[in-house]
Amino acid sequence: MKNLDDLINVAKIQELIKREDPQEKATRRVLWVFAVIGVITAVAGIAYAVYRYLTPDYLDDFDDDFDDDFDDDFFDDEEEVKPAPKAVEPTEA
Repeated sequence: MKNLDDLINVAKIQELIKREDPQEKATRRVLWVFAVIGVITAVAGIAYAVYRYLTPDYLDDFDDDFDDDFDDDFFDDEEEVKPAPKAVEPTEA
């Protein structure tokens, strides 16, 4: 019987050692929630970076054509015309 009592006492001691604090359990849950959110954010960021890297930039194709159509030389041909100053006529009183 002594061995059985020793075994029961060892089981009770192990139960006391393994007993977790409710505060610690809540902290562990919050840590898991933040870990999952962090992993989801990291995966989304990596997916976005790969998408931006692999997607071609179509604006570069049109950039050269736009510059060729509207050169600055087109506006140099025209001279600025300034209006002539109006002569002030004397008023009769």
